[in-house]
Amino acid sequence: MIQPGPPFPEGRPPLFRATVHGTVFAGRERYVDELHVGDELRLVADPPVPGTPEVWVHLASGEPIGHLPEEIGAWLWPWMSRGGVAHGRVIRVRGSEVPSWRRLLLEVSCAV
Repeated sequence: MIQPGPPFPEGRPPLFRATVHGTVFAGRERYVDELHVGDELRLVADPPVPGTPEVWVHLASGEPIGHLPEEIGAWLWPWMSRGGVAHGRVIRVRGSEVPSWRRLLLEVSCAV
């Protein structure tokens, strides 16, 4: 029997677009350069630590490539940490000619 997920945050969209931040640290830019429109990415609620919780974006193989913006993580992380599932799909990839936080744009879908 399929168990229902946690209640989705009221007033938040279950389908939205978001940029990916932190893509230029720890050599992650090499992964961004290999992405294509339509690629599926995993979203992971980072384990809780002091500070702002983050939702990280990973390749299917597991490598982290960045995180969603703080204002999204603030409401998405609690839902995901209670068992909610969200997925990302690449809808735009740009090169080093644009600021790092604008290089990768995802469509995020939440299973509600």
